[in-house]
Amino acid sequence: MQFAYNNKTYDIVIEKKKGTRNTYIRVKKDLAIHVTTNYFSSTHSIEKLIRENYDRICDMIDIQETKARNNSGFFYLGKQYTIVYGDSKKVEFRGDKVYVPHDFDVDAWYKKQAKTLFLERLNENYEKYSRNIPYPKLRIRKMTSRWGVCNTRSHVITLNLELIKRDICYLDYVIIHEMTHLVYGDHSTRFWKVVEENMPGYKKYRDEMKEF
Repeated sequence: MQFAYNNKTYDIVIEKKKGTRNTYIRVKKDLAIHVTTNYFSSTHSIEKLIRENYDRICDMIDIQETKARNNSGFFYLGKQYTIVYGDSKKVEFRGDKVYVPHDFDVDAWYKKQAKTLFLERLNENYEKYSRNIPYPKLRIRKMTSRWGVCNTRSHVITLNLELIKRDICYLDYVIIHEMTHLVYGDHSTRFWKVVEENMPGYKKYRDEMKEF
């Protein structure tokens, strides 16, 4: 089964699982459309559901394609650069190019930059934060589904290394978001009010991050 959109065809993968009452449609990174349903769903009913959700599926495809573009190549602090390998012993940015040594380790370099920058931004945002909260410990690691995590018991904030690729405004938003969990552990209305106290334009950044 395939899905046609924008002069392209996309595979439809049907996953029938025990205990699944409802039917869910997702578009994954490989742009395959995954339909999760129960064993009793007929091909006819699935095809009907696909037709009824055509526009929504197109939107999901657009989002995944945008994410792919925004994550393809070398990004640093919101800008994309072309990597040029050479005899240089250090990393140099010139225009839209970054000149690096032949043995350049991208992940190691990202981690080194993040260790300094993320701590600086955490300290600055903590100093001007509107509520009295304990000073959080910082951890940095790669995460696939979250930009940040806050352990409210140990007061540890973990930030996604991928934030080093994005503009600092998104890093600040995630830091403020996670610090606010030290005030409220949920995502209630009162939680978002405190986020807004500290970053009035947070909704813009939250929405834009869906494209990364």
